[in-house]
Amino acid sequence: MLRNPEFRDRHEAGKRLARALAQFADARPVILGLPRGGVPVAYEVAMALGAELDVLFVRKIGAPGHEELGIGAVVDGANPQLVLNEDIVRQLGPTPEYIRSEMRKQLETIDERRRLYRGASRPVDLEGRTVIVVDDGIATGGTVRAALKGLRKNHPARLILAVPVAPADTVAQLAGECDEIVCLLSPSPFYAVGAHYADFAQTGDEEVIHLMREAAGMGEAGR
Repeated sequence: MLRNPEFRDRHEAGKRLARALAQFADARPVILGLPRGGVPVAYEVAMALGAELDVLFVRKIGAPGHEELGIGAVVDGANPQLVLNEDIVRQLGPTPEYIRSEMRKQLETIDERRRLYRGASRPVDLEGRTVIVVDDGIATGGTVRAALKGLRKNHPARLILAVPVAPADTVAQLAGECDEIVCLLSPSPFYAVGAHYADFAQTGDEEVIHLMREAAGMGEAGR
């Protein structure tokens, strides 16, 4: 952790991020938080913008016999998407049957996590909507890149990535995957996301469940 970290905690970072995103409030955006650490940040953005809040699950598909090596990912949503790393797929040549089987497994895991966090609620349909993807920070950007690629296939009207902190080179690499990136801090040198938070304690399932229920209640009260 830095001597004077930029953010007190994820909630404070979310409030500051919301101010930078205020221009999108009139677009009725959908805020998607990457669990688990991105959800407290996304919650504050959704509350400030009066927007819908949902979680966005991204699950890696590992290579046959080398599960730690990702050949792609499954991106959650009303229309779940498979995003493959075509270079690695060409090199390793996994069969279509293997990819389909692994996709089914990851979708089952996503479904379990979604039921835990969202109960019976279905993912928000993103077609034609302004979609803002929120995390508590980015280091290498692999998960976020897969998320943006998958979300783009759902044809949102506008796709925005919003994070409190990320290295400048990662932001530049992700620029082509979305319409706009809002990043409050791009330090150089970049050490780690948690170094920029005074409190970067792990976000637990209970907190995610609580925040999602609270956001859903606020949304129903506003309708």
